[in-house]
Amino acid sequence: MATTFHCSLRPSMCSGRRRPSSISISATRLSHKIISTAKPYFKELQQQFALRTGAVNSISKRLLGAFVESTFTLSHQPLRPTEGNFAPVKEIGEIQEIVDIAGEIPADFPEGVYIRNGSNPLFGALHSSKSIFGKSHDIWVEGEGMLHGLYFTKSSDNTWTISYTNRYVQSDTYRLEKELKKPCFIPSTDGDLPAVLIAAALNILMYGKAFKNISNTSVFEHAGRVFSAAENDNPHEIDLYSLGTLGSWNVDGEWKMPFTAHPKVIPGTGELVIFGFNLDRPFLTVGIVSADGKKLKRKVDIELDRCTYCHELGVTTTLIEFEKDSYARIGVMPHYGDASSIIWFYVQPFCTIHLVNCFEEDDEV
Repeated sequence: MATTFHCSLRPSMCSGRRRPSSISISATRLSHKIISTAKPYFKELQQQFALRTGAVNSISKRLLGAFVESTFTLSHQPLRPTEGNFAPVKEIGEIQEIVDIAGEIPADFPEGVYIRNGSNPLFGALHSSKSIFGKSHDIWVEGEGMLHGLYFTKSSDNTWTISYTNRYVQSDTYRLEKELKKPCFIPSTDGDLPAVLIAAALNILMYGKAFKNISNTSVFEHAGRVFSAAENDNPHEIDLYSLGTLGSWNVDGEWKMPFTAHPKVIPGTGELVIFGFNLDRPFLTVGIVSADGKKLKRKVDIELDRCTYCHELGVTTTLIEFEKDSYARIGVMPHYGDASSIIWFYVQPFCTIHLVNCFEEDDEV
């Protein structure tokens, strides 16, 4: 497994996130099966059902719940041998001092906190479902977000104290399942297409959304605030000292769509570049948040002709560079440009989930 780190120096803080060194087969299926095959069906579902809690009007939720319990059988999904690093751990809920330290901390090491975010299934495991419609199951990325914090504090005599805590990100769907003390959402990411579609439809009817809000992919800092994020929901602001969840952030109500887990800061201006992709138009929207985090300064529809799984973009001093798969092509756009200002470069089909770096050298990006 490879470990990547995202570091912020205010305060001395880092966030880490573990991912496989190559994209998993299941994640690839997600983009192809859900976006390509199921897209027309999901569009129809969205037109027929209101995407909010309480969408069921004429059908009692109790009767619907009884139907689900009698039709779908949920079971724990064992981890594959390569997924042991993602086995769930218990939430300890309070800071504990670490007394057994191997090695030495460098003298010039900064005080602060290292935060890792990752998938941690709430009820001890991911889940599979079996029904008359077929089988469906979660994939390894779908556990609830859990933050792990390591706190480094130096005393006046230059001795170190290291403490640790972990906390679940308190998303709306986490609170729902925690209150009901059971998994509520039917797995709807991968499996037999009829089972996936029916599961998504029933989730929408019962809870107003097809998938859980897991907030388990990254941690980022902007304007002195710390957020956890996953691209199917708005980020959640995190208390740096307790890892408690302070609330969901939608840029003062201006961003009501999926929010990338990997926003980028524009060098020099401190503005934050964000984006979100949808199953329906607009397929890809790019935004710029002010340096103080209070205002959405720019919101642009990139005007793609279809949905594509877009997980990452790169930012240079003056340009945004983002990629999409299939045909495939790379687009370069000025920060405050629009769809007409994009220069597209067609390349051999490939898949890129994360970018290491983007920069400009003379007139070349």
